[in-house]
Amino acid sequence: MMENASVITIFYLSGLSETMNYRSVLFFLSLLCYCVILLVNITLIVTIILDKNLHEPMYILLCAFCMNGLYGSTGFFPKFLWDLLSPVHVISYSGCFLQALVLYSFVCSDLSFLAVMAYDRYVAICRPLQYHSIMSKQRVMKLVCFSWFTPFCIIGINICLTSRLKLCSPYIASLFCVNWVIVALACFPAATMVNNIVAYITILIYVFHGVCIVWSYIYLIGICFSSLENRAKFMQTCVPHLFSLITFLFTVLFDIMNIRYGSKKLPQSLKNFIAMEVLVIPPLMNPLIYGFKLSKIRNKFLGNMIFRIK
Repeated sequence: MMENASVITIFYLSGLSETMNYRSVLFFLSLLCYCVILLVNITLIVTIILDKNLHEPMYILLCAFCMNGLYGSTGFFPKFLWDLLSPVHVISYSGCFLQALVLYSFVCSDLSFLAVMAYDRYVAICRPLQYHSIMSKQRVMKLVCFSWFTPFCIIGINICLTSRLKLCSPYIASLFCVNWVIVALACFPAATMVNNIVAYITILIYVFHGVCIVWSYIYLIGICFSSLENRAKFMQTCVPHLFSLITFLFTVLFDIMNIRYGSKKLPQSLKNFIAMEVLVIPPLMNPLIYGFKLSKIRNKFLGNMIFRIK
């Protein structure tokens, strides 16, 4: 890593090279988007923390889920907003790897939280009498730690393997630091074999997460629609999870398809939009989906609004 640092001390981000004439508009829209993300996520987090009636496993997991959204957004937006105001778009060597670690661990943690939340709904609907013994506070905290620290460690291994590579170019054709792009800058492609193996293992781990989530909801749909009571419970508590899952999978798959099959002839602005989707849409949409669909949160929020107006 020290050898790399002596050769490359900064990276140049070329993703904004075609947007010189729209910087002010992009800055305003991006700042507005970031402020809305902060507002909706912090509002939901504070609502859950302050209301003891919401100190239940589902809402604790939701609170941590929104915290992860803030974590990912903060890893992207401040630097992006600074670049929109700056004539030169650079990031330090260590800062680039740190940003890649934050953004990748955010995406993987989101999928882990969706898996844990699917498990929570499975226990609540299929084993209601054992729900509180299975989803105890200690177990919920272990699941939260699993959803945060496991992705962080797995992505950390990927980033450490990338940091050992000797790089031959400081130019990154993106808005932000992406691990696979940094690996592509390696002087010796043969040296990236270990990186590729670990990357494929990481992908398999999170594909398995996705398969488990999809299977659990297919199973829940089959169970719930045979009972009127379970059907009502599913519509009230599982539908928001499904919306979040669909939103997340759509943005991630769209990004992966662009990376794997995207044409180099696509306009840079379209590439930027595709790359930003997973960092913008889930953190923005998730608290709105849960805030509107979960009656306890909606009623609490509306009650506070009415109280303040009076």
